Amino acid sequence: MLTLLGSIAVSIMMLSYALESRSKWYVLIFAGASAATSVYSGFAGVYPITVIEAIWSVIAFRRFTTRHRAEQLAAGPAIES
Repeated sequence: MLTLLGSIAVSIMMLSYALESRSKWYVLIFAGASAATSVYSGFAGVYPITVIEAIWSVIAFRRFTTRHRAEQLAAGPAIES
């Protein structure tokens, strides 16, 4: 079961990384998959990978928030009716 979790997390991470230029949401998915990979490696006892994947998750989440804010600014102010 643990191997299945790791395989799914890494597969989602790889796919979302390949697609992240298409949408900011793929960046968010990458951040979540990196976090899942960090959890998996923690359960497996591979602590250096746990730390590296946790850092990747934070970096990707920050990249998502930066991109999200940039898209909101580019869209201009919302018109309320």
